[in-house]
Amino acid sequence: MNGPLEWIAAVGAMIAAAMIAFDLGRRATAWGFVLFCAVSVIWIVAGALKGATPIVAMNAILLLINLWGVYQYWVHPKNRRDEKTGN
Repeated sequence: MNGPLEWIAAVGAMIAAAMIAFDLGRRATAWGFVLFCAVSVIWIVAGALKGATPIVAMNAILLLINLWGVYQYWVHPKNRRDEKTGN
């Protein structure tokens, strides 16, 4: 597993982790979770193509966790910006 697909996924995961770890604000964190979701899909595809079931299983679970992160940062009502007050 050393092809271009794997390298794209690896670099994407590092960027997503940095976006979340540097705590640059809610928007950057939300985009970090979106990038993690995309990376998980790439890893699932790469793992499936190479027959690497553990990679597929791990990233299927990580995809669900990161989708939860996207929901928490962008969709959940308690975290949505209040349109009337601007908060």
